[in-house]
Amino acid sequence: MSEHMQIQQVAEDCAEHMFAQDAASKALGIAIGVVKPGCATATMTVTAAMLNGFKTCHGGMIFSLADSAFAFACNSQNHAAVAAGCAIDFLRPALIDDQLSAIATQTYQGKRSGIYHVEVTNQNAQLVALFKGNSARVNGSVLPELMTPKA
Repeated sequence: MSEHMQIQQVAEDCAEHMFAQDAASKALGIAIGVVKPGCATATMTVTAAMLNGFKTCHGGMIFSLADSAFAFACNSQNHAAVAAGCAIDFLRPALIDDQLSAIATQTYQGKRSGIYHVEVTNQNAQLVALFKGNSARVNGSVLPELMTPKA
């Protein structure tokens, strides 16, 4: 197996391992899409239980989708990482039955900290929100059976 294929396999294995233990994402119906080193996609359908008093998707639900994609992206290289700070800008409302997609992309990754941007779009490819997450690597690896690679 080539080095590129090994790195890709580690990214996929990290996401699978994390998702198996992610009760919050599962409870919201979030599904993992494509995962690559430093990148991840996640999807979610807006349900009636996610609506606020204005009959639009509660911002916290959109934030949770973006945060999940961010988590899978910043842990995709088998370095355990947590959020150090996040911000979101809501650009348009999401409505019941909307199919939301979050695409997280690594903008910067240093030895200990990283910056990731997440675009949340609806089924019409309309931008719903922009999320920026700062990650902090903590000691350890995501996959217990693999040693943490050198940064």
